[in-house]
Amino acid sequence: MSLKDFDALLLLSFGGPEGNDEVIPFLENVTRGRGIPKERLEKVGEHYFHFDGVSPINGQNLEIVEQLRVVLRSRGHELPVYFGNRNWHPFAEDTAREMFEAGHRNVLVFATSAWGGYSACRQYDEDIAKLHQAYPELNFTKLWQFYGHPTFVQLTGDFLRKAVASIDREELSTTRILFSAHSIPTAADDAAGGKDDANLYSRQVLESSQLVAEHAGVQVYENVWQSRSGDPRTPWLEPDIVDRVKELHQEGVTHIICVPIGFLTDHMEVVWDLDTELKATCDALGVGLTRVPTIGLEPEFAAMIVDIVECIGDEKTPPTLSTLTVQGCTENGTPCRIDCCTPVRPRPLK
Repeated sequence: MSLKDFDALLLLSFGGPEGNDEVIPFLENVTRGRGIPKERLEKVGEHYFHFDGVSPINGQNLEIVEQLRVVLRSRGHELPVYFGNRNWHPFAEDTAREMFEAGHRNVLVFATSAWGGYSACRQYDEDIAKLHQAYPELNFTKLWQFYGHPTFVQLTGDFLRKAVASIDREELSTTRILFSAHSIPTAADDAAGGKDDANLYSRQVLESSQLVAEHAGVQVYENVWQSRSGDPRTPWLEPDIVDRVKELHQEGVTHIICVPIGFLTDHMEVVWDLDTELKATCDALGVGLTRVPTIGLEPEFAAMIVDIVECIGDEKTPPTLSTLTVQGCTENGTPCRIDCCTPVRPRPLK
């Protein structure tokens, strides 16, 4: 299909509450089917209540939508842009109905996740499959993962280079760079990519971090993980960023540069887990903290999305600096492979 065969672009994201009264219903949507008690949700909700119940993610995604419209118009593409979420308003189902009633039939989908894995990729395929089932006349083409795209690497690397340059020369020798991404259960990472391509999520994060470090001229760095939840007996990807910072402090590190490579914009995992909790830990230890900006609101990021859209029209795979195969482009929610990134229920260690 050429680009002219598509008549809409859907930005598909996670969603977030926009007021205190929306926090618990939102978290109930996120955790549906897991049997998590309301008391636990209320505990997690404190992160949102700290910000008056407002997650920044919806507003940030709307900024991306507006930037996409500008870039598309500037390149002569008459492609309307829509926005829908998995877990909160505007729900993807409502957006699909809006697109259908507007007469659209062939929709490109950009999911706001750079990575493979169940939560990062296949769950979006499941969302799309439900939309197609509800509106069979709507056909959805999800765009590729982009963790290795040259623009993704360049933008993140440029921000890292500026962060390093901001550190006093005398302190550089005791400064450590940490690339941080969302932790997931190790069983989920084992399933990411399927039997013949296991641990796809963590391998992508590690390689993307390496590419960014090389672009920034950085040789010494570490990968850490954050925002784990659930049963503490269940193994998750480690080390945890807060635990590692405490260890580094004991080793004589005086300053941390944190690169939130796993996150496109400053949503809750960034403004709470890093800018609030990690900052409090660093302050208590007397360790300096420089948090590198996220790239999602940069105009070049919207331009990257349109570049990927144009690859569909040219019937070619987007450019990548990664040694891994570019994946994630699917039709109507059909996964890359049957065994790719299947959901698992992690078992606690006894």
